[in-house]
Amino acid sequence: MKPAVVAVDGGASKTHLALVGSDGELLQLVRGPESQPHNVGFDRALEVLDRLHAEADASKADAAQLNMAGVDFPSEEEQLRQAIEARGWAERTLVGNDTFAVLRAGTERGWGVAVVCGTGINCVGVASDGRQARFPALGTITGDWGGGTDVGNAALFAAVRGQDGRGPRTTLEQAVPAHFGLETPLEVAEAIHHHQIPRRRLLELPPVVFAEAEHDAVAAEIVDRLASEIVAMARVALERLELSEEPAEVLLGGGLLQSGDGRLSGAVEAELRRVAPDVIVRAPSSPPIVGAALLGLDAIKAPPEAQRRARQELEQAVAAERGGDG
Repeated sequence: MKPAVVAVDGGASKTHLALVGSDGELLQLVRGPESQPHNVGFDRALEVLDRLHAEADASKADAAQLNMAGVDFPSEEEQLRQAIEARGWAERTLVGNDTFAVLRAGTERGWGVAVVCGTGINCVGVASDGRQARFPALGTITGDWGGGTDVGNAALFAAVRGQDGRGPRTTLEQAVPAHFGLETPLEVAEAIHHHQIPRRRLLELPPVVFAEAEHDAVAAEIVDRLASEIVAMARVALERLELSEEPAEVLLGGGLLQSGDGRLSGAVEAELRRVAPDVIVRAPSSPPIVGAALLGLDAIKAPPEAQRRARQELEQAVAAERGGDG
């Protein structure tokens, strides 16, 4: 069957590409490595996409829907759109940030707010009339703090300062180096400095921080700061779209928000309800590739039964893939 939609969810840890028929049938699902242009570069990101598209052996589709982490500005969307159009994947190519896929995966309304907190942090909002609120999400240069990178850095920062006396004592002084098989925070810093430990491995530290936050004030402060940053993004998106007094859905996606940490999720929900009492706070009901596929089916005006089939079959396929990983 000729695919109606080529859907891509490109993230900082993996990339999914799905082929979906006009009736919602899942024709193919393939997975590859990271394709976030900010991290791997635009050319490398295209290499990943080209390889997955070739693996799927796709003929020309009606629509290509790409939702990519690290595609934050209209100029970046246009650059990627032109590159995919030149490859002839589909009659029509649509490009957006991956956070839009999280939002679409989590709601059938087609509007609301989504916050993704994984390697980094980002937020988008869509009003019922189609208006959008979004953030560049380039890190500290655009005012962002949050995600695994920042939490990991904050953990080592606090551990070193606790050890040398510039900051309060914290159990992170023991927990952080123990995670890397070392004795002291300064040994971790030295190992990173000499490239014996890749700096990217600080992404492994959020679960350590969450565990220590149960009994350590410094770790708890890091978790509380993360919750406040998540809420700040969601609050601004709700305010820009005039949804603060509406029963808008706020979808919380990404590894940190779906880690099961009760302190973080509880703080986020409590703070959100103080600024927007009627919001509905929950995790997305499906993985982001589902949202990308549904956005593609939206673009070709596929009927509701096709949407339901695509959601069900993609959810099953991703679940089977995760089972195989385990």
